[in-house]
Amino acid sequence: MKSSLKLAAATMLASSVSAQFVPAPTDLIEKLGFANITVRYKEVPAGICEQDPNVKSYSGYADIAEDQHLFWWFFEARNQDPTTAPLTVWINGGPGSSSMIGLFQELGPCGVGPDLKPFNNPYSWSNASNMLFIDEPSTVGLSYSIPIPGYKDNDGNIIQLPNATCPEYAEAYGTCATYSKPLIQSVPNKTEDAASGMWKTLQGFMGAFPQYSRNGFSFTTESYGGHYGPVFNSYILDQNAKNISGTKHINLENVLIGNGWFDPLIQYEAYYKFAMGGNTYDYMPYNASVIAEWTNNLYGEGNCLDQTKACRATGSNAVCSAADNFCYAKVEAPYDIYSGRDEYDMRELTPDPFPYSYYVEYLNTPEVQKAIGAYQNFSESSSTVSTAFGNTGDDDRESGTIEACRKLLKAGVQVILYYGDADYNCNWLGGQEVAKLINATGYTEAGFTNISTSDGVVHGQVRQSNLFSFVRIYESGHEVPFYQPLVALELFERALNQSDIETGTICVKDQEGYKTVGTPTSDYREGNATIQFEITPSNATYNVELNAPDAVPTWAAGVEKRGSGEKRALKQARSFLGRPRNSKGGKRPA
Repeated sequence: MKSSLKLAAATMLASSVSAQFVPAPTDLIEKLGFANITVRYKEVPAGICEQDPNVKSYSGYADIAEDQHLFWWFFEARNQDPTTAPLTVWINGGPGSSSMIGLFQELGPCGVGPDLKPFNNPYSWSNASNMLFIDEPSTVGLSYSIPIPGYKDNDGNIIQLPNATCPEYAEAYGTCATYSKPLIQSVPNKTEDAASGMWKTLQGFMGAFPQYSRNGFSFTTESYGGHYGPVFNSYILDQNAKNISGTKHINLENVLIGNGWFDPLIQYEAYYKFAMGGNTYDYMPYNASVIAEWTNNLYGEGNCLDQTKACRATGSNAVCSAADNFCYAKVEAPYDIYSGRDEYDMRELTPDPFPYSYYVEYLNTPEVQKAIGAYQNFSESSSTVSTAFGNTGDDDRESGTIEACRKLLKAGVQVILYYGDADYNCNWLGGQEVAKLINATGYTEAGFTNISTSDGVVHGQVRQSNLFSFVRIYESGHEVPFYQPLVALELFERALNQSDIETGTICVKDQEGYKTVGTPTSDYREGNATIQFEITPSNATYNVELNAPDAVPTWAAGVEKRGSGEKRALKQARSFLGRPRNSKGGKRPA
């Protein structure tokens, strides 16, 4: 990311939150869940997000430790009895990105338009499952530690104020609000350390709402979820095996990871390969000098790959953090510097208005905060968490993600890796290599085949063996359910049924030895038909049939459009760390 984006991110922060402080809610219901986790919640009125008054939603907090209160927002399944429907959790990545990104931009029951009014999402994953969105760890999104009055300076630092008034010097920044106290020592700083907080939150919710926790459980995530998904669910299996008194055995069935960040050795090399013509959009504008520099930065002695190997060999926080910084600046960021394109959708120049970010202002309105029981103002990314993870170089660690995927498959859990192929940040070339390393039984003999969907359009290909699948989605940026909502929903429905991803007609769990038949590689190339060569207007709408912006924005016509948070959140997160880089949140750091 260009260094100028640091100032741009700070400017957006200043303009996105008006001066206001959040009064602590007084109307939350309190229940004791499993594992002695207290849960506080309220029913959210219809129209705040879910538009159907017959479909209930609840929001609240799981008090997992002193000064660690994780926000969650639950939606009943729309098209079936919610007391017998499966339960699915969604988390975004970052580290430090809010799961409200996935809720409002991708796969939740609603989006928000420029009029700051929610609109129905007909492709919500709650069509098929009870959905639970969790902001984790503490201080992310609406999760809080110790609420304080404060403001954010131009570097994104939270500055505490003496009381809930906005003095003139703070008002100049335009961000006086209620924030979490930025205590880095109070939040996890590695993927493995965050796993217990997720498990405790699930235990609390399932104990408080047993009526929604009777059927199978699925875990869905994206981006840095390539770390979170495998490691968190491996932890769930370990906790199940302990048979801890007073806890619930979580019947884990499926893990879906979109555009995941797994192994930095693989993904840093995948940046280079994607940029050097490996993308399928026929875009490679770099001259010989840039290519030579990029090549040396990655492969040269003492450079990115060597430093990442040193991180792996030593486990040193300092070594891993330095490697992560170097690889970002010298291997990932050249794409931003020389192309001017969005890392999360190479088809668009920056600034990219997709997915829609109007929901950020919506969540910071007093009426909505009161309706959901918020304790603090909403931010898409937590600088506290980003800094904590950055200090340990967690981004440059593999964290056992590959082995954890193997463990899940061995336990009979379905694992699906799906990738939008226009995403540079966590690109599908790296995802393919991860799939090969996982080496699921029969995967090497399987082939890529087209995915059939109800609209008759080929939106991508799948390579599947038994309960493991690698999916490539065409004409899609990082947050796949925004760009390709129909195939994303149908993929999710097939995952819940554990049917084949290709057609949804074969029960894979009951057919031992199932594998797709097709080509050993996925060779379809989109070309540059949907590449934008001018900056897209900020009020543009995205047309999922054209796979491109509408010629004229359709908001005024009342057309339901889906609605860039993860993208902006991650860029902000990197600027918080004092270095201009992206995060893998829905985007590396949904």
